[in-house]
Amino acid sequence: MHAIKNGILMAVLAHSFIGASLIWDKVLLRNPQTKNLPAYVFWLGAISIFGLALLPFGFHVPAPNLCAIAFLAGVLNLVASWFYYYALNAGEASETLAIMGGFSPVATALIAVPLLKQPLGRSPVAFSLMVAGGFVMFLSENLNVRRVLPSVLTGSVTFGLVNVLEKIVYDQTNFVSGYVVFTLGTVAGALAMLLRPSWRRQIFTTSENAPPRSRFWYFINRFVNGLGSFLVYYAISLAAPALVDAITGLRYVIIFIGAWLLTRWHPDWLKEEFSGRVLLAKAGGTALVIAGLVLLSITEGGAASSG
Repeated sequence: MHAIKNGILMAVLAHSFIGASLIWDKVLLRNPQTKNLPAYVFWLGAISIFGLALLPFGFHVPAPNLCAIAFLAGVLNLVASWFYYYALNAGEASETLAIMGGFSPVATALIAVPLLKQPLGRSPVAFSLMVAGGFVMFLSENLNVRRVLPSVLTGSVTFGLVNVLEKIVYDQTNFVSGYVVFTLGTVAGALAMLLRPSWRRQIFTTSENAPPRSRFWYFINRFVNGLGSFLVYYAISLAAPALVDAITGLRYVIIFIGAWLLTRWHPDWLKEEFSGRVLLAKAGGTALVIAGLVLLSITEGGAASSG
């Protein structure tokens, strides 16, 4: 039970699941049947309806202002996902997500400063190391910045706002109540996509034309990603959102290793460039992320022992 209530451990598990899922996302987004972004994001939001399974486990209707904040955060979560997957589709998996790993925690921290009491938690040095790891990976790439940076920045700021809004809700109600209303917002955002005729045609045409095997792996991957996302918001209910977001760097360790292995063993699935300089820089970024996680575990562990 102590482990379940450890926000940092939950964040590590969450980002590990999402990192593995994002590698497979990149593989799926190479296929014509799953390359359609409106369909991809729609089903990402629609699957959030399973969050209602938490209703028997302590749900009560929050105050109207909290309901509005949580619902808005859910809608914004789908908007952020659009820009996130747009950037992922436009660039290499490791480079695109590394940029997000640098900017997203910074955006979360800046938004949290005027709104939360402890925007960086008790570990500002660990936060800085993990963010630095994301930026090192970013700077190591020969990246078409003009192509992906606007989407990455928009997605980072939107995700940062979502994280802070959810923390505000969780500080004033229990996790189940805040999360259920949040998922309703995400589902509502997905249904709103159907109002645009061109998107509606793309969503249902792509879904009908996709072979059963593609649909199967897509929904399996969505389950893994959904589990990771659930744990992210659970971790935010227990710890500072900027700190949880900084642990995003762990995703890039997994993505870096996964992309490298797939490039070597299954280049027909995913092929990315790993030259000597890029490989060295990414290894350095990985070392910074790991150092930040170690320092974070020591700091948070010491604080827990003192408590």
